[in-house]
Formats: sequence, C-alpha cells, structure tokens
Amino acid sequence: MMKKVIIYAMLLASAALTLQGCTADNDDDYSTPGWGNQQPTAGNTTGSGATGDTSDVATFDIALDESSLTETETIPTDDNDYVENSSFAQTVAITLSDGGATYTDLPDGVTVSTEGGDVIVNSTVGSVAYEVSGATSDGSLKIYSDKKLKLVLNGVSITNPTGAAINVQSKKRVFVVLADGSNNNLTDGTTYTDTTDGEDMKACLFSEGQLIFSGKGKLNVYANCKAGIRSDDYVVIRPGTNIYVKATAGNGIKGNDALSIYGGVVNVEVSATSAKALSTDGHALISGGRTTAIVTGGATYDTDEKDVVGSAGLKADSTFTMTGGELYVKNTGKGGKGISVDMQASIEGGTVGIITTGSTYSYSGKLDSKAKGMKTDGDLTIGGGTVRVRATGGEGSEGIESKGVISISGGNVQAYAYDDAVNSASHLYIKGGTIYACSTGNDGLDSNGNLYIQGGNTVAYGTRSPECGIDANEEGGYTVYLTGGSLFAIGGGNSVPTNSSSTQGYVSTTGSIAAGTTATLSSGSTTLATFSLPASYSSGSIIATAEGMTPAGSYTLAIGSSQTTLTASQYGSSGMGGGGFRNHF
Repeated sequence: MMKKVIIYAMLLASAALTLQGCTADNDDDYSTPGWGNQQPTAGNTTGSGATGDTSDVATFDIALDESSLTETETIPTDDNDYVENSSFAQTVAITLSDGGATYTDLPDGVTVSTEGGDVIVNSTVGSVAYEVSGATSDGSLKIYSDKKLKLVLNGVSITNPTGAAINVQSKKRVFVVLADGSNNNLTDGTTYTDTTDGEDMKACLFSEGQLIFSGKGKLNVYANCKAGIRSDDYVVIRPGTNIYVKATAGNGIKGNDALSIYGGVVNVEVSATSAKALSTDGHALISGGRTTAIVTGGATYDTDEKDVVGSAGLKADSTFTMTGGELYVKNTGKGGKGISVDMQASIEGGTVGIITTGSTYSYSGKLDSKAKGMKTDGDLTIGGGTVRVRATGGEGSEGIESKGVISISGGNVQAYAYDDAVNSASHLYIKGGTIYACSTGNDGLDSNGNLYIQGGNTVAYGTRSPECGIDANEEGGYTVYLTGGSLFAIGGGNSVPTNSSSTQGYVSTTGSIAAGTTATLSSGSTTLATFSLPASYSSGSIIATAEGMTPAGSYTLAIGSSQTTLTASQYGSSGMGGGGFRNHF
C-alpha cells in the first residue's frame, strides 16, 4: 500500500492442466459459476485453419457466485490494517428507522444528531466502535472522526434518494466489520443533491480514509449515481467477507492509492460507459478469495483526457500482483478490457479467467479502443497459477498483450483470441509451464522482439498464411531462439531460428490435425515430448522441438496414427528457415 512498505510473498503455484484449443465462440451461460459447466460444441471458425474442438478455454462461461468459501487467515500482530490489533473499548449502538434513529449513551467527545433518517456522528476521541442496525428508506449515515474507527454493520438497510448511504469524512482508518450472519444493504440516489460544501461524496459507501472490510456477514451495495465503494486512500478486503456491488453509473470498487483483496467473496457488476468493476490509481493485489466482475459498458471519448476510454474488469494505473485466489472477469462492452494495467503485472499463483466479446470502439475515425483479455503497458510475468483468456471481438481483440516484455516461467496459460492469442511488443520468453495459444484470425504467439523458447511445453495455433503459430519480428532483426523446452506450432507459416545461438534442433513438416489428437516427438524408442492438440487444422505448416534434439538428428513426429521420420535443423538463413518456412513479420 502507498502508506507503508509491504513485502508480498510470491506464492508459487503450478497447475498441470490439459492444454485446450480453438473453436467457435460460445458464451452461453451454463448456470454454474466460475468456469461454468463445460458444454463444448464443435463449430467452424471463419478464415481459420482451426475448426471445432472440445476445449473449455473456447467455451467456458463466467457468472456471479455468492456462495461462501472456507478460508483461513493468519493475523499479523504488527499490521495496523487488522482490526484485531486495535482496541475499541467503547461502542455506540445506532438503530435507524424512517422516523429517526435511536442510539445508546455516548462517550465524552462523541455527539450524534439526527434529521429524519439522516444521522451525523462527530467524534474527537479514539477507541470508539459504531454498531449500526435498523432500516431507513430516506436516510443516511455520515461520520466525522479525528481518530480511526470501527463501523459494525449488523443488519442495516440504508436508502438515500439524494446522496450516499454512508459517507465517512475522516482521513483515518475505517474498519468496516460485517457482523457474522448479518445481511446489510446500501442504496444511493440517482442524483447527489444532499451535499456539503467542501466535502466529497464519491460513492454509495465513501470514505476519505482507508476502508478495511472484515467479518462474516454480507454487504450489498446498489450504486445509482457514482461508484459503489470508494476510498480516497486504499481499500482492503479480508477473508470471510461477502460483498456484492452493482453500479449503474460509475465504478464498482475503487481505492485511490491501492486495492488489496486478501480473501472473501467479491461480486461486482458495472454497466456504465467506460466503468471499471475494480480500480485503483495505484497498486492492485489479489492474494486470496474469489472475485468476479461482470462488465457490460462500452468505451467512450473522454473530453478531459482527449482520448478514448474503455471499460475494464480490473484497472490498475500502477502495478498489479496476483499470488493466489481467483479472479474472473467477463466484459461484453465495446472496446472493453478484462484486466488493464498501466505498469508491470505479475501473476505467480491463483486462477484467472477472462472473457471479452466486444468489438473495437472507434471515435472520429482516428482514436479507438480494442477489446482485449489482458493488457499491460509494462512487462508481464507469469510464474504460476492458471490463466485462461478468451477474446473474440474481431480484429484487434487479443488474448494477452504486453507493451513490454512477456515472460512465462510456470503455471498453465491458455489464450484463445480472434487476433493474436499472445502478443508482446518486445521480447517474449517461454521458460516453463504449459502454454496454449490459439488465434482464429492471426498469430498464436507474436513477438515484436525475439521469441525465446527455453523451457515449458507450448502448443501454438495460427491461421492461414501469412499468419503463424509462432511469429518473431524478422524485419526488426529479431528471431526465434530454441534452447530448451518443447514446442508444437502450426499455422500458415512459422518463424524459425536464424541465429546459431539456437542450440536445440527442430523438425518441420506440413500436415492436418484432427481435434483431440495427441502428437509425440520421439528419438528411436524414447519419447521426448507429448502435445495435446484439441483443435482441428487442415493442411498447416508445422514446427516441433523438444529438449535433447540435436541438429541433423533423426526424429519421429507422430500425429495421431500418422507418423513421419524427419531430420532436425538448427537454424536457417534470414527469410527462409531451416525447415523451409518463410519468417513472417
């Protein structure tokens, strides 16, 4: 977080899931949350050599899931963001009603005033907890405090037709505790007319200071004018919580300085133009829990930014780190993103599922926003966990894109897209893990720098020539380097090594693939690599390599029941690979 130093432990978690393949897009809701009830169907993909398969990366759906999780939590004794490390010796119980509010005796330094259903608390002392219950259909809760406070929501329902439901005008920590078993509902108005000069009121639940959520109750936030939950500092969500936000005019949950989800169940729906379900101007962290974001709003031209601004499931203006938990995003908006990060992003554990279906949004024929699954302006590293991305909005809709370097060293990564499945504006490193990249209209793996295959097990599908399964930018003087790992690539063509620094041999041929086929690379009776090929492809150019292959060695490539013996190459000349393929750029 911005106000203290945090060392994030990178929890390495590798998933060895079966590689999946290309098929026609299918966004039917199979009524099972998370990945959905896998119901794959065969289909044809226009303009592609790839046709129907039984892959969930091309057919899984994402839906809200409010079911509870079984979570454990270790409370650090030296972290001030945990309510357990603070003492609140005095409690003020406030019961709301349409006719007013009642409250218990007040400690010195605390005053409460009411006007109809509106309640205003003023406090100059610390160690005070406020427990709020009851219901009002025309009221609000505003708190002024010089000290940190504990706000217990214990079966409260607040509807404010003219402003925020809860407005905390304090720059100190606010520990929002959802009382065990409680159900709490907050609703704001469609306009904010009940405002005070010099004060912000930016959300249905707003705080100038940090908002830290804990407790095993339920919180429902219905935002009709601005954001659902917002802090002008940072937001923390802890294990055990269950939060639902529906925002129709603004963002879902925003922490200006940071947004950290340590656990809990978080469901967010946003529908406004260019809205973000989860957002921060600073760092975003997910280390536990299950978070689901459903986004339907499209992009727009922002007159202040003088640029096109799209919607997103998660938007971090700084960096994004994921070490555990689950994050699911479905964005159907035109020009929308699943995850959008302005700086570096790192995924070291957990599960990520992203679906984007929107087409490109264009403004004045000069500016546009393209729908992408995951986009980072800085480097992207994936070292563990499971990442599944589908982007099917036509030209420009890429699965995983980085404006910097992409480095994959572990985990299971599956990207299915109309445009490039995985695209790096700089170098692309495959160091480990299992990788599946399928494009139905462009390249499987596209590197605008060098493409390094150093480890892992990779399968890449591109479309018809001149598109490739793997593509390095030869025009810029770049090439493919094969020094380890295993790779099976098929497409209209494939980039191949053109530099002697590639130490591993490869074989090349042409052929067709039936959906669900297994391919193996062998040296005599020794199997060097096995590839799962879930998608069909008719008459494509194939390149395959595995660790231990040497130039001029004899190897057998078996695809289903067909097999051929081939002589391995090491590298070829510029423009023509050693396997006879034209380097595509």
